[in-house]
Amino acid sequence: MTSRPNPDAVPPGPAEPDTRSTDAWSTGGPSAGTRSADIRSANERPRPAAHRVALDPETVGRDLASLVLAVVELLRQLMERQALRRVDQGDLSDDQVERIGLTLMALEDRMAELRERFDLTPEDLNIDLGPLGPLLSSD
Repeated sequence: MTSRPNPDAVPPGPAEPDTRSTDAWSTGGPSAGTRSADIRSANERPRPAAHRVALDPETVGRDLASLVLAVVELLRQLMERQALRRVDQGDLSDDQVERIGLTLMALEDRMAELRERFDLTPEDLNIDLGPLGPLLSSD
């Protein structure tokens, strides 16, 4: 009877010692718990600076305000576009058009006040979404 070669029995290369049958990981020995620590440390390599989140306790309030105001500005722009579509379609009465216009202007003024309070510019709210482009439209 001819025995087939075991695919796991490939001899290690010159830089890879054979530890398959004698290390603590495969035998569940006393250092088996360090296996997960070694895996974690291998996965926790430093990331390039572009992917890091800058956590500064001094600016966390401003950063949070920037994020919240970016979402509010996105919603404001969407509401404005929807209102313009409805006006163009003739779905609204003159009173409704007036009320929507006043509401959108008041919201825009309030956004300007909040940006000023947190020392933000409109460009600060336009989050770069990488390949998707900027969050907010430029018009």
